[in-house]
Amino acid sequence: MTEASDSPDQLLHIVIGGELRHLDQPVFRDLSQVEFVGAFPNYAEARKAWKARAQATVDNAHMRYFILHAHRLIDPRGDAH
Repeated sequence: MTEASDSPDQLLHIVIGGELRHLDQPVFRDLSQVEFVGAFPNYAEARKAWKARAQATVDNAHMRYFILHAHRLIDPRGDAH
């Protein structure tokens, strides 16, 4: 039996968020306070988590959550420096 993490269809996505300094720039006010929501095997699962956190913090205009397409940052050849 193959584990879900071994699936060739896995496309790693990471959801993070926190308060921004300004509404027009994705610069966090305090990096030590950035929230790691989680790592997800595909965009659909990441979007569910992103939406839940974004809706939970809707009263704070400076709070923003982002989906990082981490699978695009991983070098499959393993020779990244």
